[in-house]
Amino acid sequence: MITNVPSFKAALLFCVACLLLIAPAQAQKVLEKLNRGVVAVRTSSNQVYVGWRLFGNDPSGIAFNVYRGAVKANAAPITNSTNFVDNTTANATYSVRPVVNGVEQAGSSTALVQAKQFLSVPLQVPTGGTTPTGEAYTYSPNDASVADLDGDGEYEIVLKWDPSNAKDNSQSGYTGNVYIDAYKLNGTRLWRIDLGRNIRAGAHYTQLMVYDLDSDGKAEISVKTADGTVDGQGVVIGNAAADYRNTAGYVLAGPEFMTVFNGLTGAAMATTAYLPARGAVSSWGDSYGNRVDRFISAIAYLDGQRPSLVMGRGYYTRLVRVAWDWRNGQLTHRWTFDSNDPGNGAYAGQGNHQLTVGDVDGDGKDEICNGASIIDDDGRGLYSTGYGHGDALHMTDMDPSRPGQEVWMSHETPSQYAGKGLQLRDARTGELLWGVNTTGDIGRAMAADIDPRHLGYEMWGSSGGLYNAKGEQIGTAKPTVNFGLWWDGDLQRELLDAGYNSTTGVSTVRLEKWNYLTNSLSRLLTPSLPENGTGQTINTTKANPCISADIFGDWREEFILRSADNTQLLIYTTTIPTATRIPTLMHDAQYRTQVALQNSAYNQPPHPSFYLGEGMTAPTYNISLIGAAITPMVSPASYLAPANAAAVYGKDIRLDWDGAADRYNVFVGSSPGALQLVAEGITQSEYLLAGANPLGTSYWRVDALKDGEGTRDGEVAVGSVWSFQAQDLVAPTVLSKDFTVTLVNGTASISGADVDNGSSDDYGIASIVASPATFTCATLGENRVTLTVADNNGNTATAAATVTVVGSIPTPSIAVTPSSTVYTGGVPTTLYLGYGPQAATLRASGGVSYQWSPAAGLSTAAGDAPVFTATAPGTYAYTVTATNEYGCTATATVTLTVINAVCGNKNDKVLLCHNGNTICIDAADVQERLTSAGYRDVLGACPGTVASAEAATAALARPTAFEAYPNPFMERTSISFQSAGQSAARLQVFNGIGQVVATLFDGVAEAGQAYTLTLESKGLPTGLYTCRLVLNGQVQTQKLMIVR
Repeated sequence: MITNVPSFKAALLFCVACLLLIAPAQAQKVLEKLNRGVVAVRTSSNQVYVGWRLFGNDPSGIAFNVYRGAVKANAAPITNSTNFVDNTTANATYSVRPVVNGVEQAGSSTALVQAKQFLSVPLQVPTGGTTPTGEAYTYSPNDASVADLDGDGEYEIVLKWDPSNAKDNSQSGYTGNVYIDAYKLNGTRLWRIDLGRNIRAGAHYTQLMVYDLDSDGKAEISVKTADGTVDGQGVVIGNAAADYRNTAGYVLAGPEFMTVFNGLTGAAMATTAYLPARGAVSSWGDSYGNRVDRFISAIAYLDGQRPSLVMGRGYYTRLVRVAWDWRNGQLTHRWTFDSNDPGNGAYAGQGNHQLTVGDVDGDGKDEICNGASIIDDDGRGLYSTGYGHGDALHMTDMDPSRPGQEVWMSHETPSQYAGKGLQLRDARTGELLWGVNTTGDIGRAMAADIDPRHLGYEMWGSSGGLYNAKGEQIGTAKPTVNFGLWWDGDLQRELLDAGYNSTTGVSTVRLEKWNYLTNSLSRLLTPSLPENGTGQTINTTKANPCISADIFGDWREEFILRSADNTQLLIYTTTIPTATRIPTLMHDAQYRTQVALQNSAYNQPPHPSFYLGEGMTAPTYNISLIGAAITPMVSPASYLAPANAAAVYGKDIRLDWDGAADRYNVFVGSSPGALQLVAEGITQSEYLLAGANPLGTSYWRVDALKDGEGTRDGEVAVGSVWSFQAQDLVAPTVLSKDFTVTLVNGTASISGADVDNGSSDDYGIASIVASPATFTCATLGENRVTLTVADNNGNTATAAATVTVVGSIPTPSIAVTPSSTVYTGGVPTTLYLGYGPQAATLRASGGVSYQWSPAAGLSTAAGDAPVFTATAPGTYAYTVTATNEYGCTATATVTLTVINAVCGNKNDKVLLCHNGNTICIDAADVQERLTSAGYRDVLGACPGTVASAEAATAALARPTAFEAYPNPFMERTSISFQSAGQSAARLQVFNGIGQVVATLFDGVAEAGQAYTLTLESKGLPTGLYTCRLVLNGQVQTQKLMIVR
């Protein structure tokens, strides 16, 4: 049992009690409603240790019965402790039942018997990665916090995963992402948050605050976030693609956020700009990014009743602390304290590598202890000592012989701490009670009751000896300077530390008790041994547990370590019976908030608001628990529309309900646990969710409020949670317009935007497409196109538009100009080998560019005026393709005829047809015979004749056959011929006046191929006709006679 305090302590408490009688009553702080936290551990083959919680508001006379299954294990109700040793070999489930005024109450939840004194919680280790510089990294568990996330009265664990390349702020280099997981004690993972690349990993960057901020029975998580943070539901905060890391790995640019996450789902519920803002990096003490990112945070009951969130930045020079409230789904700013503000200059540099919280002035409201300075609950400075910042900080009632709490801390800077680097001071006034003469940076300090011979705490640090609460040195030997734990059965605190091997990265973890008689440490437990789970501390040489707190069982503390392979969390609990009965420390608001802030920067053990040690008095907790019954003052609203789970169009959803309340609060969210306040204090019983609401299932709730003088608590009738299915089944609104496009290189294309005239959709447009979208010379003028608009949810609609295509088709023509003006008696398209022009220019018009086909015989295949040069008799057809300025094309064709007029032994004479006879004359005589009326000769051989041997060239082969049969004929005759070699050939029939009445063959005759053509007499009068064969430049004729 707790022993009585000395008489002077009792007198002091009497005086304080007298003062309290005239002081106004303080509000009750709202704490978690926990279950009994029963733990059962087998300690031998025939014994099981059982421990459970005493609540902070349990009646003083409460007793307990312990049940093994359905069998009561104790003989009489237990009144003097909250633990029990059951003599049994059975491994059953255990529960406890309170006994109040002799009546047994309902039983607690049950606990299975653990084989060892640690509970193993399996983890899901994040996959490692590689930095932009190629450095590989893996993950290990780091800081943790505990809170009831799901409202079942049992703590869950919120764990921060650090990469192996996590950095101190003073160290450059990239780090891996930081992850935050939530686990139930059975290893079920609830969610994972990825803080993203723009949150650096290290002790000073992520300060993990886990607490029931709105006192609804389920804790929230608050932490600094940035662009790219992904919440527990996979939703990205800010810009997912942003990367603000500089080449040294620091993040000194980009927005900074603070986010409140739902503890049950991990969903982000509110995100705001982080305060204070970064501003100029150099304004915090250096320019490379160390001191600007010294973050710190806490939970504090600033109004004396409900918790607030405190986020901080800086302690070397500028010191800023910002208080926030998360209530009724709203994040509101309470106050900001800035050492740069007028009147606050004395607080600059008066922080610590952590902070702590407690009511130091007795007004029931918490103050923020930065170390060498304290900020009052209203955000104004309470005092600053001027002794500078330090590495370790403890605040509790360390000296029960004097009123109030004390602060024990170490200091770093000799020029500021006035020769005393370890100091005990009055927490309310800052008065220095005593100090230890030191030099240099004093990096460690610890305070705990470890010697029952001296009332109050003992104190020691990394310099000096061991001191009692009055500053008297009681020994030169001293224990380890790290963590304290209430573990065994007495009221002294035990000590947790580890020896870290920097080569292997493995620690030897030790839980020890100070033997004040031998001035040495006695080992109680070595968690790092294989049989004890290979437990390992975190933060290398700082040798911190992931967390220490009164997590379950009686008032004594558990501590959590990681397993050596990082796959488990190990929760160690005591199995030593004790006769001391104290309510769970987690119902002392100061201890509970110090557990929450334990992970902030350099971890320190939590301390209660009262003296806990030899000679203490039983504490009383002025608290109320979340979930206490409240008499309704107003009836809940009844919902009308939309019907629960009904499908509705997602835009402008009207919520309707019925009720008789004065006002209503409306909440809407993506899940029942993520409802956000969208309307507060409205008087009408309907609310319009205007605009395009998120598609899918949404949830809503209406709370009915009654106006009155009291606080809002107790005046709210919380409504049921309904849902609706927001759908998008409405097609886009399509507006089109006409468009004109001009052909370029024969084609033109349009996009949907060209004919869109402001189409719209409530949920956004995915695509705008015009069809057809490509036009050519074949689609000149007006064309009807279809504009199709698709929204982001697959709905489509169309509209027509007219696209006018500007262009034209060319109309080419060909003019033939012989190369000389020598008269030949023929047309320009006929050339005579051996006389007159031997070439002609083919001049095209009607386009801007031209291409000729075939190219043989022409000076060029491109251009508007190629030259044709006659080289052999025959007919030559040429086609020009003209292209105009729009890229459109058209063709024209010209046929040239080349007649052989060469004769003579030397091929230097000219063939003429004179009166039906072919003659060979000198070139000088040709003009006269062509132009004189007396001659009327024609160039070339006469039809049906061949030049004489003198005029003809022996190389020209004669046909082997040219005959008509029958001849004369009545209806038809067959005309045949054959060529000795491949040659151009033309077979035509002329009437008596020289007109062509039939062309039977016009092409190339193959060597040795016999050709037979038929001439029909139908339509031809009787009479004499001439059949003319031109073959290899030779001309042969046959007379044909049609008879009836």
